[in-house]
Amino acid sequence: MFPRTVFLSRLIGLYCVFISLSMMMHKQETVTALNAIIRNPGALLMAGILGLAAGLAFVLAHNVWSGGVQPVLVTLFGWVALIKGLVLLFLPPEGTSGYFEAFHWEQHFYLYMAVTLVLGAVLTYLGFKSRAH
Repeated sequence: MFPRTVFLSRLIGLYCVFISLSMMMHKQETVTALNAIIRNPGALLMAGILGLAAGLAFVLAHNVWSGGVQPVLVTLFGWVALIKGLVLLFLPPEGTSGYFEAFHWEQHFYLYMAVTLVLGAVLTYLGFKSRAH
């Protein structure tokens, strides 16, 4: 496995594990904070800028669509971050709010966090199991 894939798998995996666990432990605070961000154009702009930067960094550093599950998951994570950043930057605030509400984020909170946790656990496991060469 390429060293960059191993590093990014560990980074993304641990990030997803820690973020999802923290959010699950503090559901109400997380929901309140995200609802406030969705209704704040300045916060959406900053989230879009940061998401775009992170997504571009991942896509430019690791755009690998072959070699197994691990490199493809790392690449997909980068593309999702890039697309999310672009959506936050180019969708008007009302559209972002509607998009957010369409996913019924608050009602399915634990499902979304469970998916993030499982993705993180898989990437962490694969990252620490792999040997870079």
